Amino acid sequence: MEAHPHALAPADSPALGSLPVEPLLTAEFDADPGAVYRRLRRTYGPVAPVGLMGVPVWLVLDYREVLEVLRNESLWRRDVRCWRARAQGELPPDWPLLAGYEVRQMMFMDEEEHRAARRTHHAALRPFQDARTPEGWELRSAVARYADELVALLAAESGRTGFADLSAQYTRPLLLMVTTKLFGCPVELGDELVMDLWRMLDGGPDAGPATGRALAAFTRLAAHRRAVPGDDLTSYLLLADPDLSDEQLGRELFMNAVYLNDITGNMVLNTLLEVLRGNATVRRSLSAGQLGETVNRAALANPPVANMCFRFAARDVPLGGFWIRAGDIVSPSAAAAHQDLLAIGSSHMVGSTVSTRAHLGWGAGPHQCPSAARELGSLIVTTAVGRVFDHFTQAELTLPHDQLPWRSGPVVRGLKVLPVRYALNPALTPAHRSGELVPAGDAPTGGDRQARGLLAALRRLMFGGG
Repeated sequence: MEAHPHALAPADSPALGSLPVEPLLTAEFDADPGAVYRRLRRTYGPVAPVGLMGVPVWLVLDYREVLEVLRNESLWRRDVRCWRARAQGELPPDWPLLAGYEVRQMMFMDEEEHRAARRTHHAALRPFQDARTPEGWELRSAVARYADELVALLAAESGRTGFADLSAQYTRPLLLMVTTKLFGCPVELGDELVMDLWRMLDGGPDAGPATGRALAAFTRLAAHRRAVPGDDLTSYLLLADPDLSDEQLGRELFMNAVYLNDITGNMVLNTLLEVLRGNATVRRSLSAGQLGETVNRAALANPPVANMCFRFAARDVPLGGFWIRAGDIVSPSAAAAHQDLLAIGSSHMVGSTVSTRAHLGWGAGPHQCPSAARELGSLIVTTAVGRVFDHFTQAELTLPHDQLPWRSGPVVRGLKVLPVRYALNPALTPAHRSGELVPAGDAPTGGDRQARGLLAALRRLMFGGG
């Protein structure tokens, strides 16, 4: 659907601001966003005009059009300065979704500036990508060890059988421990980082101040690692680009922490949910020991990011039956595109393998999650999911899956809780050693002071002890 470089939208084609738009974030959307996407597709086709917190937005629904937007960086820009409504002062005061886009970071850069930032990230992540390097081996070992420790903590606090929230008592603390380890956070930053990241990720009245404090914390971390380098991502980012200021590095760490905790955490929870609610294709992959395939199929059914980061049209261009004007805002919907892909995959004309590698959980195109980060994210998700089914001999939802509470918003649709009734493998015996809980047969290892220093804070947060 590529137009001539100098083509302009026909004068009689409707402009986004002239169309009547229905609000996207409604009670219907909270309850069943899939039904809303289907209705919008029936009404408008592959692209629909919607209202997002008082601002008109083009929502891209069909898989082909979503891929077109994601892959063409020269036409669909990520830099918020390309948004005409913002440049012309037409946004409502304090529009809540703008703050994140104003953080000048790799995700919101284009072309050579973006490519240079990605090269820095690739260079910094490379030592952790290869399991044969000391950094890669230690990170892989740490993820499994933290998962085991959290299950042991659950066993000690709640018993071998009982009830647990696999969000608050497992997935969220696991991702925070991994973040602390990977970023090289000193112990004294731990409690503050845990509390503010949780407030930030959950949203609400404290989210804004918490975001500011988290940015400040990551800026301090950047300054600390500049003075005291270590074998961590923060130090390797500085090594890859010594010209990064503490503020610039802090912004990169901040956004990486958001994605590591929220996106990767959602992928863990969504995979667990698809297994527990009885998704047959996901369960078959798990039964076959194909954890990577299990995660892929769960991401297709329930992507960790429902509606992806905004793009802004670089010029007038036709898309899905509409003309998008230069500077218009576009929201590619991974969740709606996956519905489209699943419909194609269910056709007798197409084999079932169409689904497994085509999900948009890690994005697509020039702005997709960097390959090293995707590999690490996949490692974390498969380890976290695999450890649950290693340790739990029984796990079943305590609520019907269609009654689970969701964090429903314009970008992420993530579980607030994942409540289960569980029974643990008898081989896991909690043992008190120096005030910590470890799986039977595992001795505490060195090199984990940062993440291990979080266990006291996690204990309070998980079990209401402070």
